[in-house]
Amino acid sequence: MTRNYTMMNTSNHTPLNWEEIKNNLACVKKQGIRQFIYQYKKHKDRRDDPLYWGDEIEYMIVKIDDEEKTTKLCLKAKDVLETLNKGNIGNPAPLWTPEFGGYMVESIPERPYSDLLTSISKVESSMKERRKELTSVLEQDEIPFTLPSYPRLGVGYFAVPPTKLNPQNGTSRSWFSPDDVMYKGRQRTTSIHQNIKERKGGQIEILIPGLVFGAGCCGLQTTFQMDTLDEAIYLYDQLVNICPIMLALSAASPVYKGYLSDIDTRWPVLSQSFDDRTDEEKGQKPLKKDRFRIQKSRWGSVATYISPEHYQYNDTDIVYDKDSYEELKNEGLDEALSKHIAYLFIRDPLFLCSETLDQNEDLDIQHLENINSTNWQTLRLKLPISNTNTGWRVEFRPMEVQLSDFENAAYVVFVFLVTRIAVAYRLNFIIPISKVDENMSAASKRDAVLEEKFYFRRNIFTDKSKAEVKVTQPGHLQSKNGDEYCQMTIDEIINGNVEFPGLIPLMKTYLKSKCEETDEGTNRIINSYLKLISDRASGAEPTTAKFIRKFVITHPYYQQDSIVSDTINYELLKACAKKSDGGIYLLDEDEVLAAEMKLKRGSGYSVVPDVPPSVATLRFNLLNESCTLPSSEKRKVHLVYLKEYPFVILKMKRSS
Repeated sequence: MTRNYTMMNTSNHTPLNWEEIKNNLACVKKQGIRQFIYQYKKHKDRRDDPLYWGDEIEYMIVKIDDEEKTTKLCLKAKDVLETLNKGNIGNPAPLWTPEFGGYMVESIPERPYSDLLTSISKVESSMKERRKELTSVLEQDEIPFTLPSYPRLGVGYFAVPPTKLNPQNGTSRSWFSPDDVMYKGRQRTTSIHQNIKERKGGQIEILIPGLVFGAGCCGLQTTFQMDTLDEAIYLYDQLVNICPIMLALSAASPVYKGYLSDIDTRWPVLSQSFDDRTDEEKGQKPLKKDRFRIQKSRWGSVATYISPEHYQYNDTDIVYDKDSYEELKNEGLDEALSKHIAYLFIRDPLFLCSETLDQNEDLDIQHLENINSTNWQTLRLKLPISNTNTGWRVEFRPMEVQLSDFENAAYVVFVFLVTRIAVAYRLNFIIPISKVDENMSAASKRDAVLEEKFYFRRNIFTDKSKAEVKVTQPGHLQSKNGDEYCQMTIDEIINGNVEFPGLIPLMKTYLKSKCEETDEGTNRIINSYLKLISDRASGAEPTTAKFIRKFVITHPYYQQDSIVSDTINYELLKACAKKSDGGIYLLDEDEVLAAEMKLKRGSGYSVVPDVPPSVATLRFNLLNESCTLPSSEKRKVHLVYLKEYPFVILKMKRSS
């Protein structure tokens, strides 16, 4: 969100291996807790920070060979970042940073957005400028995709330059993910990878072994700065159950290692990839060497609400470091926040350097950040940065990145508006944490946005909610047994029904009350974003995952075997490229009818621009099929051109 980073530059430092880290755990964790206490006391009464917010978008660089009809991941992130950041020295510009994969880069806006509704109009334009800037330093056949997972990662010759497996001696020791795929310019990446494996005592347990299959996925995050710690804690808790809803709504990754999977999001893969728990910590063996039984991977949903007001909804057994908890309580922290921090500290640091082992709790925060930043939960409470205008922040982390800048802008603006209605109307989205966990499990299932139901609070208004909101919205869901929550479809949660107001109707009420802060252009942009979210929730517009899945299973070359071949992958990514340009991958009917398609059977050539060979061939075969029909039947059918795959079908004419 801001350009102020707290992580130290460790490029010239000496990373410790896991055995060396183990020998320093007690001291490092003790200093980390003391660092939090110092920062908490220093900033707990900080007030009146402006509402700043921003996004983080991750891209993958893909080389497309139109002659060979293949695509490859392009392992040039280090060179690309050097070029981008060298050109931006001394100039106001987006910030470009590395990610796990050598084919990945991340960007944040040139400057954060403000709380003014008119700033919404800057979001998509910022994303477009960043994509344009990244594209400008790539070759003509290289495309920056905003796609969560590369469909054929780990399959054969999938990257350039070519990669080489080293399952015996490499960092990953995987038969599927070469070390060459990792970003080479940052020690933290390789150290975390190695130490996750060393800590758990074996290979990463995932159907497609290798951290890269999770860490190599791209995401979309957004961060919100609040004016006080209390407001940040309030927002954190309110967003807890919004996370699984947005995960399902943004589903965009159904293909892994060249196979269609039975999930629609990257979240379960990430959770398995970053799971460093030992057998003892998972409850598979009695506790002897380890201290805790830990219920979740360190990449997972949040474990606890952090406001005392919502503490009773923490209905799961939360394991936490009791020594840290007592120290935090003795220093004046309340029980809820103390348990949250003590829960984070059951995890061990995954990256330490010998030069930074001994730290000053008043001046340094690296041990604290090493713990906080490697608890990859759906939300993250982020501390203020001293001597800057960066205050208490909440990072929203579950969303899948979308293909186009329009879609990504729509999703981050939607979450921004959720924060605005929650704060303005003092809404209450709190349900038991156990039900949030169930929602997270449902969110990644195939077509969860339409096929699953999610627990949500029946009455989201409180005594503090503005009276005019309560009386202008539909009635509240009530139940005979007095339950505070029930299961709803995402359509009902987003668009409402006769009993529940819906988030978008509430947003429209809020926007109407703020009409003096917006203009016609901004309103038009906001309405287009809300329409996309509304249509995704109702099923009128498919999720990216559904688009990809349908593309694959209806492809003429698909063999009903879950395999996404090179050819299918090539044409899928060409279709995704069209979408990322802001357009819809379709055949224009007038253009097709105006052009004479002179094809030999199976030739795959067309005079219509950008028609994939398989579609041109399909059209030819359909025309040929219609010619074989009896005359009486032939007159009843015609070609119909669609906006999505397979783009062209033979259909019966309407009877006159």
